Amino acid sequence: MNKEGLGIVVGMVLFSGILIAGSLVTEHLYLKIITGVSVLLTVLVIYFFRDPERDIPEGADNILSPADGKVVDIREQFEDEFLHEKCTRVSIFLSVFNVHVNRIPISGDVKYFRYQKGAFVNAYKSDASEINEQTVIGIENGKCNILFKQIAGLIARRIVCNVREGSTVNLGERFGIIKFGSRVDIFFPENVDVKVKLKEKVKGGQSIIGVIKT
Repeated sequence: MNKEGLGIVVGMVLFSGILIAGSLVTEHLYLKIITGVSVLLTVLVIYFFRDPERDIPEGADNILSPADGKVVDIREQFEDEFLHEKCTRVSIFLSVFNVHVNRIPISGDVKYFRYQKGAFVNAYKSDASEINEQTVIGIENGKCNILFKQIAGLIARRIVCNVREGSTVNLGERFGIIKFGSRVDIFFPENVDVKVKLKEKVKGGQSIIGVIKT
């Protein structure tokens, strides 16, 4: 389980335990219903904050998915914040049923970081990339520089990011989480072959979504 969920899970387990104890000593129907709902929600929250280990694919030229989810958009776009060139943007939507732990897509040095307050529109929409609350991270690698974003969604109201400008990061390592439904965008420069298609399901730190041209 990801440490960001421990406080929530412990609180819900304790609350559900109190309700279970109460329901055992009373025949009140409403209390039993509330107890059942509480236990179900607790199980769902534990499931949401799961943090499975991943086998990181070898290959210095691989770029891995930063998140679990479904590819909902692939488009050409000029990236004028860090890369300053025409790029391919790949957008990955995370439903509440996906693992929400985010992983580093490429080894290198974090040369750019920005946090943006914003809206909380449905992360499935294309304009969420511009207007929603988000963190923006630029990594410089000897072979390729990339930019990616953690984007809050309609339900997600907290982004956790544990890297900042000046950090050195490694391929596939955990760096943060977006709570309860969200989206991740990653911008590839022209020297990267995109290896995913629309509606394809990917796994953070495991699925190869791009390969640097050599």
